Amino acid sequence: MPGMKLLICPTPDCSGLLYLEDLRCDTCGAEVAYHTLSETMVAVTGPDIEVANRLWHPCVNRDRDCNWLAADDSSTDQCFSCRLTRVRPNDNDPDALERLAEAEKSKRRVLVQLNSLGLPIDPYFESDGGLGFDLLSSEYEKVTIGQANGIVTIDLAETLDAHRERLRVALGEPYRTMLGHFRHEIGHYYEWVLVEQTDKIEQCRQIFGDERASYTDAIDQHYSNGAPPNWRDSYISEYATMHPWEDFAECFAHYLHITDTLDTAASAGMELVPGRSVVPALPLAVGPRDSYGADDFDALMDDWHWISLFFNRVNRSMGKADLYPFSISDPVVDKLRFIHGVLTDLPRTRVSELDGFGRSIDSQDTAG
Repeated sequence: MPGMKLLICPTPDCSGLLYLEDLRCDTCGAEVAYHTLSETMVAVTGPDIEVANRLWHPCVNRDRDCNWLAADDSSTDQCFSCRLTRVRPNDNDPDALERLAEAEKSKRRVLVQLNSLGLPIDPYFESDGGLGFDLLSSEYEKVTIGQANGIVTIDLAETLDAHRERLRVALGEPYRTMLGHFRHEIGHYYEWVLVEQTDKIEQCRQIFGDERASYTDAIDQHYSNGAPPNWRDSYISEYATMHPWEDFAECFAHYLHITDTLDTAASAGMELVPGRSVVPALPLAVGPRDSYGADDFDALMDDWHWISLFFNRVNRSMGKADLYPFSISDPVVDKLRFIHGVLTDLPRTRVSELDGFGRSIDSQDTAG
């Protein structure tokens, strides 16, 4: 389970730190692009860029802030991430396209993490039930965020801070982000692919409940009566109480939240040291890892306990809400343990090395 790598400017004598979304280096001004195979930033010096004896070009959507590369020997100008977007707003809607660009940033971050975790990313344009994204604007039509048969639907209005915050407050949620939406809906997809269609389904039902229970009835019950008063004893969020599908998706999203944050801290060499730590009760040095194997779940959760306390204190020092405003009860730990087991039980091959990130594939236009 390799972590989110620290990204460095490729320009000689610069070595400025870069974010995953960057199109250029703030330190030296060089244009950069993300190379999915090596998980590094490369310099954009022209229309063609040679990386590891192979030619690449910037994604055709670079003008909409996509900083990924596409292989010259593929039959498309789009990068793999953009190709996964099945439906998007029309080109004559600049406001919606601006929101699309923001949503795509979150989608690319999720895809990088899924690839890092070694999860299968089977694109919709190659198989029925493959992964794809419909990124729609609720300004013109009703958009229901969800996942069905591999297609994740996202409302682009959620990129607007005021809109998202209004919904967060109305629904009583401590946390609501575009990245969180993608991680939650991806959780539905992977439950369907990695659990419901495998021999893991019975164990999943024992832990999360029977997903065959009526979803329509569960929605009516949840929005009529709300979550049970003691929901924190067994669930990570109120929404997770609605139906076993939502419980799994919420826990899956939190697993991605936790592992991505730990991976980022590990890539920076972060360590909490007793006696010097802001957490006085720290018993031993805590250094997040860039890999937590099948037998390392307890270490993962212990590291997260201390690291999240530290980051919550950092956020409060800036007058912000806690980075991780959730309590993880023992039943939720068991649910996260199950998800960890499912993911670490997968073959340790990676999408970028097999069939997806940068692979030569037949051309198929994105709708919209």
